[in-house]
Amino acid sequence: MQIRTPAVAGMFYSGEKKELKKSIRDCFLHKFGPGKIPPSNIQKKIFGIICPHAGYMYSGPIACHSFYEISSNSPELFIIVGPNHWGIGSSVATMKDCKWQTPLGEVEVDSETAEEISKIANVIEIDNFSHSREHSLEVQIPILQEMYTDFKIVPIALINQSKKVAHQVGLAMSKIARKKQVMIIGSSDFTHYEQNEVAHEQDKALIEPILKLDVDKFYDVLEKRNVSACGYGAIASTMIACKDLGATKGELLKYATSGDIMGDKSSVVGYGSIVFT
Repeated sequence: MQIRTPAVAGMFYSGEKKELKKSIRDCFLHKFGPGKIPPSNIQKKIFGIICPHAGYMYSGPIACHSFYEISSNSPELFIIVGPNHWGIGSSVATMKDCKWQTPLGEVEVDSETAEEISKIANVIEIDNFSHSREHSLEVQIPILQEMYTDFKIVPIALINQSKKVAHQVGLAMSKIARKKQVMIIGSSDFTHYEQNEVAHEQDKALIEPILKLDVDKFYDVLEKRNVSACGYGAIASTMIACKDLGATKGELLKYATSGDIMGDKSSVVGYGSIVFT
């Protein structure tokens, strides 16, 4: 069993256990966060969520809205799909025979499901190397570890984020979710390095079709407005999976930019927390 050591501990989040636990708690209680510590008593059926993946000091409070919303559920498996920022390895990659290590312990990859999902969608290859440096999936895991004691993951990293690939990945994820207690996490930030008001405007336009589960309109807005959301394929595949499973809408729980949170509004990144119900 391979150990996937953290790529961004000590950078995106604390590499020290006690400090990391405190920072996650602070994200939940932050003025831009949900203001409460999980578990929640929310009983609605949630099929999947969209979460940002920047450093906790920037996007952690926003991400915690989605995590709080699902914290009354007890999934046995989290399928986490996000962009491959480094462009290394396979075009679309899951992995197997591996545990992901964080300062809070180890989480096992569900190898059997990884094999199965790669057979359902032959676009998904098994390639551990693709995941070696990627932060978009890693940053979700310590927050999950604070909320749950017993779960596995299936990570999926996307270099190819086309609509065609998103459909294949999305339908493969929904097929798995019909057999197991699964929560799908689509990991993406929104607009990158624009002025604050531009980011708000761009992201509002892109979030609209997400909430309507309209994948065609989503890609249309993305291309026409040239929105620099890094994990657009992860968002789309999560929308497709959730709609296929019976979701009828998305709910925007919180949107803010790094500028709203940190104060420097000259060049910001947008973060949104969305659940599909």
